[in-house]
Amino acid sequence: MRLVRTPVLEIAALEQGPSDGAPVVLMHGFPSDVHDYEQVVPALAAAGYRVLVPWLRGYGPTRFRNPATPRSGQQAALAADLLGFLDALEISSATLAGYDWGGRACCIVAALWPERVRGLVTIGGYNIQDIARANEPALPTQELRYWYQWYLNTPRGEAGLTANRREIGRLLWRMWSPNWAFDEPTLARTAASWDNPDFVAVSVHSYRHRYGAADGDPALAPIERRLAARPRITVPTVVLEGAADGAMPPTAEDRHAPMFTASYRREVLPRVGHFLPREAPEAVVAAVGSLGAAG
Repeated sequence: MRLVRTPVLEIAALEQGPSDGAPVVLMHGFPSDVHDYEQVVPALAAAGYRVLVPWLRGYGPTRFRNPATPRSGQQAALAADLLGFLDALEISSATLAGYDWGGRACCIVAALWPERVRGLVTIGGYNIQDIARANEPALPTQELRYWYQWYLNTPRGEAGLTANRREIGRLLWRMWSPNWAFDEPTLARTAASWDNPDFVAVSVHSYRHRYGAADGDPALAPIERRLAARPRITVPTVVLEGAADGAMPPTAEDRHAPMFTASYRREVLPRVGHFLPREAPEAVVAAVGSLGAAG
C-alpha cells in the first residue's frame, strides 16, 4: 500500500507490477473496496502493467486532508479525486477500469479529460448520472431495486447505515450478485473499509445530491456543469455487464452505445452480477489487455 497526496485527500492505494509498465487504475464501487480486484491485479501485473487500486473517498485508509472539506459523494468529486490521483503520481495517461461509483469516476475522466485515458473498461456502460432527469420515475421494478437510495435520503436511513453498515452491505451483495457465493471472511475483509469515519457522510451525500436533496461542493460546480451536457466518451472502450446484475440489469438493446464515439465493444456475461470484478476477474483482465499492450 502507498499513500498519494492530492489537494483534497491522502489516498491509500495498492500498487503492483513494474514501475515502468503502462499504468492501469482499477476503481471500486459502493459498498465495496479494493478487494474487488484481488484476482485481477496479479494477472495484470504479471502481464507487465503497473496496476494501481485506490480506496475511494470515505473508504479504508483514504482520508480528507482538511476537516472543513465537504464530505461530498457527488459524481464530480469522484472524478476530481481520480484526476488528482493521476496528477500526484505524474501519470500522463492510463487505462481506467471500474464499476458503480468507480466506473462513474472513470467515465467522467474519459469524457472530460480524454487525453489522460488510453482506454476505458466501464462495467455497466455509460455511468455518468443525468441529474437533470434523476427525479423522473422509473419502472416499478427498478424503483424497488433502488430502495437503498430512497432509504439514505431519510434521517432513518442515515442512522441505519451508521448502525448497520455491515448488514446493509451483506444484503446488497446478496441482492446485486445473487449467484456469487461469498463467505463471511470475504465480507469482513471489505467491511473493514466501511469503518472509515467519513463513509456514512460521503455515502449519504452521494444519494441525496443526485436527486437534488443536498447541495454539491461549490468547488466542483464547474465539473457538474460540464456533465449536465451529457458528454460523449471519445476513447477506446470495452463495456462489461453482468446478466444477473440485481442493481441495474442490462437491457437487450445496447442503450449506451451512442455515448461512445471511438472503438467500442460490449460484452454481457451470463450469471454474473453487479460485483463483476470478483465474479469474472478474467473478463476484466482480458478487457484491459484488449485495449493495448502493457508497454
